[in-house]
Order: sequence, then C-alpha cells, then structure tokens
Amino acid sequence: MYKDKRVLGVITARGKSRTVPGKNVRPLAGKPLIAYTIEAAKGSAHLTRCIVSTDCESIAETARALGADVPFLRPLHLAQATSTSIEVVQHALQWLKENKNEEYDYVLILQPTSPLRNVSDIDRSIEKIADTGADSVMGMVEIQDFAIEKLKWIDGDRIKPLFVEEGKISRRRDETANAYKRNAAIYLTRVDCIESSDLFGKDSRAHIMPFERSLDVNDPIDFELAEFWLYRQGNHAA
Repeated sequence: MYKDKRVLGVITARGKSRTVPGKNVRPLAGKPLIAYTIEAAKGSAHLTRCIVSTDCESIAETARALGADVPFLRPLHLAQATSTSIEVVQHALQWLKENKNEEYDYVLILQPTSPLRNVSDIDRSIEKIADTGADSVMGMVEIQDFAIEKLKWIDGDRIKPLFVEEGKISRRRDETANAYKRNAAIYLTRVDCIESSDLFGKDSRAHIMPFERSLDVNDPIDFELAEFWLYRQGNHAA
C-alpha cells in the first residue's frame, strides 16, 4: 500500500484471441505469456490485491499454478471481442465489493500482452497517481522519428499529405518534437472514473517507458521480438 491508497490490479486474460490462439498461455521464453505479468504484479510493493479476470478455465488453472489470485470466472458476455476493459474491471470491482466487502481507490489494468513491463513500472505509476492526485496514469512510449508532416495517405499510388504538405518544410530528425503513444502496459485509473465509464479522466499523467519494455504482444512475430528482449534482459526460464 502507498499513502494508504488501496489499489486493485486486474490482469485481463480473455480465452479467445483473434490473432494467436491460446495467446495468454502460449509459451514465451520457457514460460506462459501471462506468467510475466503475474510475476511483476506479485513483486509490487504497492498493489493491495491483484486478481486475474478470465472466462477460460484453462487460463485460470495456469494462473493459479503460477500463484495468481483467480476468485471468479468472468461472465461470457464480458469475454467477447467487443467487450471493453472498463466493463471487465467494473465487473471485478462490483464482484469484490458484493462478495468480499472490498473497495479500492484505484484500479490498475495489467494486460498479459505486455510481458516486458516490470515491478518498477507498476510501483512508480502508483506513486505518481497518489502523489499528484491525477485521475489516471498511462504507460507511454516515445514514437521514434515522428513529425506530423511525414504522415501520408495513398490515393491509387500517389502520395498525398494526411495533414500538412511536407514539400520544402521537411524537418531534420533533431528538429521534430517528441511525440508519444500509449503502450498498453499500464492503465491506472481512479475507481470513481471507472465507475463513470471513463478510463482517463480529466487529468491523465504519463509513465514513460523505454521501447524495450513497451512491446505489445498481439501477433506471432511479436512473440519472437519479446523473446529476444527477454533473453537479452535475462528474464526467461532456465
């Protein structure tokens, strides 16, 4: 716990995947994909509790074998391709309140598809939201070599500007402003915002993560990239 704030971690692990069958338990460098997120959550000094929300009994069994807390199976209507993360954590919060009389200040969505996220990313994000009073903290990664002028669309095979005509105003790389995007590794939000179906709130802060911890594993090639980084960092099964 940090500054007496109760933080619930929810590892969201739907059974079906449109791109990689069995993705959440597929082996990655000698461990199931979900293992990396479970290990990071278990190492956190600030999470009050962390649970796995899944609709799939085999994922639940794997998660329990890895030491995770799986207090329920998610209803099937919340395990569809159209189901949202907000709906999933709203269900988890409501279930814990009704069945365990537990309430929380913040909820942290941890997707198994971010295996390179570490304990520090979790705890520093919790410290930031508690210290600043922000509505949310999001994992962010810098977009390399980004400039709005470089964005194009293709009309037939003709290159056309998406926003601004590049022409003679093309900038050197060192002149472009830094731009960032969410990396899907950290979604930390005040519970009252989640209850209002708002993932970000009015005051959303950034937890900036390096490229090598920001991989979002969604396609077969992503497993190969993740394995490369895990072996390089020494975070793999012997």
